[in-house]
Amino acid sequence: MAARDLCGQHAYKNGTFLVENRSPSRPHTRQASAERWLLLLFLLSLALLNPWVRGDGVGYYAFARAPLIEHTFDFERDYISANTGFREARLDANGQPKEFFRTRTGHLDNHFTVGPAMLWAPFLLLAHGGVLLARALGSHVAADGFSAPYRLAMAFGTAFWGFLGLFLAYRLARQYTEDVWAFLATVAIWWASSLPVYMYFNPSWSHAHSAFAVSLFVFYWYRTREQRSVRQWLVLALIAGLMLNVYYPNAMLLMILVIEALHDYAAAFRSGAAGRAAVSQLLTRHFLFAAITLLCLLPTFVTRYIVYGNPLESGYVSMRNWAWRSPYFLAVLFSSEHGLFSWTPLLFLATVGLVLFRWRDPRVGTPLLEATLAFYIFIACYPDWAGISSFGNRFFVSLTPLFILGLSFFIERVSRLFRTQRAAVATASVVLAAFMLWNAEFMFQWGAHLIPSRGPISWSTMIRNQFTVAPQQLKHLLQNYLFHRHDLMRQIEDRDIEQLKKQSTP
Repeated sequence: MAARDLCGQHAYKNGTFLVENRSPSRPHTRQASAERWLLLLFLLSLALLNPWVRGDGVGYYAFARAPLIEHTFDFERDYISANTGFREARLDANGQPKEFFRTRTGHLDNHFTVGPAMLWAPFLLLAHGGVLLARALGSHVAADGFSAPYRLAMAFGTAFWGFLGLFLAYRLARQYTEDVWAFLATVAIWWASSLPVYMYFNPSWSHAHSAFAVSLFVFYWYRTREQRSVRQWLVLALIAGLMLNVYYPNAMLLMILVIEALHDYAAAFRSGAAGRAAVSQLLTRHFLFAAITLLCLLPTFVTRYIVYGNPLESGYVSMRNWAWRSPYFLAVLFSSEHGLFSWTPLLFLATVGLVLFRWRDPRVGTPLLEATLAFYIFIACYPDWAGISSFGNRFFVSLTPLFILGLSFFIERVSRLFRTQRAAVATASVVLAAFMLWNAEFMFQWGAHLIPSRGPISWSTMIRNQFTVAPQQLKHLLQNYLFHRHDLMRQIEDRDIEQLKKQSTP
């Protein structure tokens, strides 16, 4: 196939796209325009930031607040100051943490990862410095890590990393499709998946950080895959370490390197005597990668040792008790209890696109598809595969960059059915807007507790609400969210407690 034109298409040789060989005369106007639009959308979306620490976010944020403010890993103040639902499960009648939640080291159980705290650190340090300066000038704002400046810094940090992950995913997608398809796919996944909930509404959770870390890993792997130097292996290991510190299931993304290694070793062995040096070099670099990655996991190992007395203790359900023999394959995808495709149907099209992409460029597509499959199997074996309180299957937010690549490729393939690109763009925009509107109304139902936030939901009730209650109340809820957020959050928390009590009543 000959080198293709300046609309984002590429040279193809021996079954592999040569994306680096783009024509130097290719104008960057469309790319720059798309990137400016992405940045503008991000800046406008900051109005949706919800600077609260709630649920799992209490544990994640505690790893940032306690060392910064109290210079310790004593999370007692974090748990006492948490939202009602979190406190009721962990505090006794006197408002003190139950002894059941004390580990053998005397610390409160905190099985959440330390990676988000690492990514929040620069924002919280700036906030802390600003608060201390303001107090020195006479302000009374509390320098306790709970006051508004800290929570705003945390929420902005989450949104920043989430957007950077989207931006890198867009940059990757446009290597294989025209800029317009990469742009539309990025915006669609941004607003028609579970990501908005964890990028804006629940910013103290880890999922937006995970999307960023995976995007960075996949993007750098892609950029260096043809000829990776020792220095680039070192950088890739640093990124992998961050990715695992942020979210343990991201270990499944290392399948990308496993597939790559199998291909490289096979090629080296086929070379006969000349391949021996190549095998030796590969072994050396893979050993270096593994060693540096483990070294980068020191923050996880140290915090596990402090909290649990064992650097290898995760605090989660023992893997011996996972559903290895009877995975929840179909439920993870289609269950009314936070199924991936049933709750966020656009991700089905993105997955189809990822499969098509694998056939188009197997050298890149196969590792990405195998990593997606490994992640899916891992979650299907996890006892809490539904994510308990989750919008959609929140675990798969980690795969955001892969979904963007898949969706952009899917849209590009479908666009060939249209006579003109203008018609294809218009049709794709309308269809994707419908997915985003559906997702917005669904998020409204979930956030307002019109449907249960935990457990299975009634599809008939949900669909009826989508066409009746949601359109009528969404505008009013958005106004309260923007201008009366504190009162709205209290109402949401009260409704959540009521539903918890109903679900726990026999």
